[in-house]
Amino acid sequence: MKKTIVKSKVSPAPATKPVPAPAAAAKARAKPPAKAPAKPPAKRKVPAAQPAPGAVPAPAKSVAVPIPAAPLALSPARPAVAPAIPAPVPAAARRPVVTTITARINIGFGNALHLRGEGPGLSWDRGVPMECIAADLWRLNLGESARGFTFKVLVNDLTWNSGPDYTVASGGVVNLTPVFP
Repeated sequence: MKKTIVKSKVSPAPATKPVPAPAAAAKARAKPPAKAPAKPPAKRKVPAAQPAPGAVPAPAKSVAVPIPAAPLALSPARPAVAPAIPAPVPAAARRPVVTTITARINIGFGNALHLRGEGPGLSWDRGVPMECIAADLWRLNLGESARGFTFKVLVNDLTWNSGPDYTVASGGVVNLTPVFP
């Protein structure tokens, strides 16, 4: 049995241009570049499939596969990256929603304002004392609620203010001047 040796011709890799020094690059920019002839894209040779063991070898064939000159660009209609979805903020890191109620009234030394109503922290049966900020300014901060608050102002948790009930949305701020009979 006679063995046949097939030699395939491999083309050498294209030579790369050396990187010019900064001074040479400045000179190259000063004069117009010479037009180089357009080159067809380089082709890569891929060997054919190998025969099964024990089979008679066929003469070697090479298949030319074109290599694209430039990488393919993504189409502008399809985004490269999916839009970022914000991560949920942990309960410890977010600020609590606070509802602030302020009342401007001078009720005299030794007296206090209270709130009664409905909503988290409020009750119609017992008043919540307000904090005295100044001689005529009272404040109460209420916690987070899924719904708003409805309330009335009382002096010393005994005397109700006249008029309809006050309402405020959760997280809102209300400044009022209650009137007492």
